[in-house]
Amino acid sequence: MDYRREIDGLRAVAVLPVIFFHAGFEAFGGGFVGVDVFFVISGYLITSILIGDLKNGRFSLMRFYERRARRILPALFLVVVCCIPFALAWMSPAQIKDFGESVIAVVFFGSNILFWREDGYFGASVELKPLLHTWSLAVEEQFYLLFPLLLLALWKCAGRKALWVIALMSVASFVLCEWARLNGDISNSAVFYLAPTRAWELLAGSICAFALTARQAWRNDVLSVAGLLLILTSVFLFDEDTPFPSYYALLPVGGTVLVILFASHETLCARLLSLPIFVGVGLVSYSAYLWHQPLFAFARLRSLFDPSDLLMLGLSAASLGLAYLSWRFVETPLRVDKAPFFTTRTRLCVASSVVAASLAALGAIAIVSKDWLSIGPKAQFAELEQRTSANRGLSSTCNGFIKTESCSTSHTPEFLVWGDSYAMHITLGIVSSEPKIKIQQFTQSNCSPILLPKDRDLIETGVITKNCANFNSQVTTWLKDTPSVKYVVMSSTYAVPVSRSGNAHLLISETIDFVERLGKKVVIFSPTPSSGYNIGHCAIRSVLGNWDEGTCDFLFTNGGDKHASFTLLKKLSARTPIIWLNDMICPRSICDVIQDGNLIYRDKGHLSSEGSAFLGKTFNWADRVRSASSKK
Repeated sequence: MDYRREIDGLRAVAVLPVIFFHAGFEAFGGGFVGVDVFFVISGYLITSILIGDLKNGRFSLMRFYERRARRILPALFLVVVCCIPFALAWMSPAQIKDFGESVIAVVFFGSNILFWREDGYFGASVELKPLLHTWSLAVEEQFYLLFPLLLLALWKCAGRKALWVIALMSVASFVLCEWARLNGDISNSAVFYLAPTRAWELLAGSICAFALTARQAWRNDVLSVAGLLLILTSVFLFDEDTPFPSYYALLPVGGTVLVILFASHETLCARLLSLPIFVGVGLVSYSAYLWHQPLFAFARLRSLFDPSDLLMLGLSAASLGLAYLSWRFVETPLRVDKAPFFTTRTRLCVASSVVAASLAALGAIAIVSKDWLSIGPKAQFAELEQRTSANRGLSSTCNGFIKTESCSTSHTPEFLVWGDSYAMHITLGIVSSEPKIKIQQFTQSNCSPILLPKDRDLIETGVITKNCANFNSQVTTWLKDTPSVKYVVMSSTYAVPVSRSGNAHLLISETIDFVERLGKKVVIFSPTPSSGYNIGHCAIRSVLGNWDEGTCDFLFTNGGDKHASFTLLKKLSARTPIIWLNDMICPRSICDVIQDGNLIYRDKGHLSSEGSAFLGKTFNWADRVRSASSKK
């Protein structure tokens, strides 16, 4: 296939938003769509090469995998090796264990499966994972494990109809993506990370390759510029609350398809993307993608507070500098068979196997070895990390409609705690304030306690997922059948309803009305005040460094990045009792992160188990609920 400078320029449009998104620049809230752009480009280029080989009778599966190995492995292994000393120096024992698992996952191209089983892509802790971004490489390699064989079979059996078969497969993958997103039994994380629900994006690129087999790109200024604008619109208008991947992904994917199909060398779009600055960044885009996340993650691990925008901008530039070096001295020589020792396929295979086995062995050591990692400060680090581990309430199993004894203290509960992770983290506090309390916990991550009205468009617009709607419906059905419950304690940031619905206040009010018609009394716990940085991480670092207890304290200003939620709750306070956690955490408007030796937070906003227990006992949360509901 002929070289197209504008495709390298398009790679720059893909990688820069990803870098700026991971750097935390709010303007690039949808920068994660750069990965979708990469998927389409990859599908287009790989399929074009395979079609060329098939047409000329030189198709070789071994040569295809050799090209992939030369393209992917050298720079990838280099970055992983460079991460290891920093991980050992700066990570806690638990983080080193997680890092070891991610190293093994990288070697076997299973990162997407690993991170699916851990946190979602937008979770609070993922920004501290140096190898998080390798999930997209895993998706590509899983796809390309089978795609060449599929294409070969279609080429021989279907001929010209191969394009239509691939188009149908792309549609099927997209339908699967939408169905899985709306299905209550499938997590959003699975839809985001797994190859079957992402394959349609790669196949969209394959369709472009078939369309352009007999000719170069069509020339159409309007459509090619429109495609570029669709990508940029996604970058600047999408954010973490955008349901993704979903039909929203049609914007960046469709935009990339338009650029590939209609940006010929003479179009305005092609001339723009062919500027030397864009082509230069595009050439090193793979290495830049590999380097940026480790730089950002280790900077955050090393800092008490979130690194400044200036530092993150400097690290973004550093990722491009490192990218040039690895492209110039690692990627390029090995790709063109000119690197010493790697001139033959056998030598490349042997070297890659040795490095992969060595990395896997180091990852396994990191997972199973504890004693040598827990010497000196590491032991204290591990103890502090345990104190700020995930606070799921009564049990780590209480994520969903779980009717087991582990999520209840009585068969005839008086209290129900209902909500998302911000309801989970208050449960221990209520129990600590009254150890013999009869309480039931029904909580689900990322699921605000609101009922789904007849307007089912709320699912389609992402205000609430089908899984969340089913959970809330089960809770209210249980409430109807459980007369012993007197108090319903609700808590959530209401982040998605606030950001994606114009009537969040009405949704919550209708839910409260429903519960009160059942004869129950509703009390809402506010979210914790937040500072924007990882407060729990800061507290751990300050203790390790013997800093003053007030090092991580911050000024309370309407809840920090939870401002919209606090504003909503203030409106609701006229009709429903609100227990304000900021009154307990932030006396005199200064939020006290460490109180009487207790680490109050575990991350950016959630209470630690000991923090919840301390506040609950100190301020007698159970009695506060009863008292607040009686004053209504």
